[in-house]
Amino acid sequence: MLDFTRNFSRRNGLKALAAAALAVTGIAPAAAQTFPNKPINIIVPFSAGGTTDILARIVGQALGTELGQSVIIDNRPGAGGNIGGQAAARAPADGYTLFMGTVGTHAINAALYKKMPFDPIKDFAPLSRVANVPNLLVAHPSQPYKTVQELITYAKANPGMVNFGSSGSGSSIHLSGELFKSMAKVDMVHVPYKGSAPAVTDLLGNQIGIMFDNMPSAIQHVRSGKLRPIAVTTAKRSPELPNVPTIAEAGVPGYEATSWFGLWAPAGTPAPVLSKLHASLAKVLKDPAVIKKIGDQGGEVVIDTPAEFDAFIKAEAVKWGKVVKESGAEI
Repeated sequence: MLDFTRNFSRRNGLKALAAAALAVTGIAPAAAQTFPNKPINIIVPFSAGGTTDILARIVGQALGTELGQSVIIDNRPGAGGNIGGQAAARAPADGYTLFMGTVGTHAINAALYKKMPFDPIKDFAPLSRVANVPNLLVAHPSQPYKTVQELITYAKANPGMVNFGSSGSGSSIHLSGELFKSMAKVDMVHVPYKGSAPAVTDLLGNQIGIMFDNMPSAIQHVRSGKLRPIAVTTAKRSPELPNVPTIAEAGVPGYEATSWFGLWAPAGTPAPVLSKLHASLAKVLKDPAVIKKIGDQGGEVVIDTPAEFDAFIKAEAVKWGKVVKESGAEI
C-alpha cells in the first residue's frame, strides 16, 4: 500500500509538472491541433503598395485559404521598418501575429541604427524566406539619362543634383543606391520615404530623379511607360525584363544587390504552432498560382527550413553590416 501511495503521488506530481509546462507555453496539444481558430494578422512594416505589401498580400491570401482563416494585412510604416518590427516583436506569441520582414529589418537595421527597438534575431522565430527580388534602377522619362553610363556622366558633371528615393534609410533600396554611389564614384542625394509606394509616387511626379526600387513595385510603371528602366541590380538579367542590362554589365563591374523577404512569428511562439505555420507556408509557396504571381512581379520564390532561414539571416547581417559601415549611413 505504501509503494502504491508513493507511486500515485509521483504520478500526480508529474501530471502537475506537465500541466505547468503547458501553462508556460500558453498552449495545450489540443489547442495546437485547433490552431488557427481566428483571423491571423501579418504586420507589414512599410506602406501599402510597396513590394513588402504586395508579397504579403499574395502569400497572405493563399495562406488564409490553406489555414481556413482570414489573413489581415496590417501596415505599420516608418523608421526603416522598425515601427512595424517593434509591434510584431511585442505581439502575443500565439501564432496569430506574423511579420513580413525584409533584408532591411533583419539584416541591415541592426548595423544602421544606434538604438534598435527590437532584436532581429532574439525577438523572432523565423519561418521561411518568401522571395528573392531584384532591385530595378528606374528614372522618370524626362530625365536626361537613359543608360548607366549616361547617369554616371551626368552625376559627375552635376554633383549633388541627382536625387534618389528609397523606402527608408537602411532599406535595401537605399543601400543599393549607396553601393552604386561608392562603386561609380558619384555624388547623389538620398531622399528617404516611409515605404516604397510614396517614393514611387514622387518619382512618377518627377519630384525625384531615380530610384533603385524593388521590381514588384516598379515593374507595372515600367510596362506602362511611366518609368524608364535603366538597369537591374542583380548579377543576371531578370526574365521579366530580359532587355534591361545589369548594372555590372552596363558600366559598374562587380556591382550586385538583391532584396529578400520572409515571414517570422514572435519569439516564444509554441513549437506545434510554428510547425503548422511553416508546413502551411511551404505548401503555399509550392502552389503554381503563387509562384506565377510572385514571378510576374519579378520575384523568385524561396522555401527555407526555419534553421536554414536563421543561418541565412545571420550571414546577411554580416554582409550588409559591412556595407552600412563603409557607406557611413549610421543613424
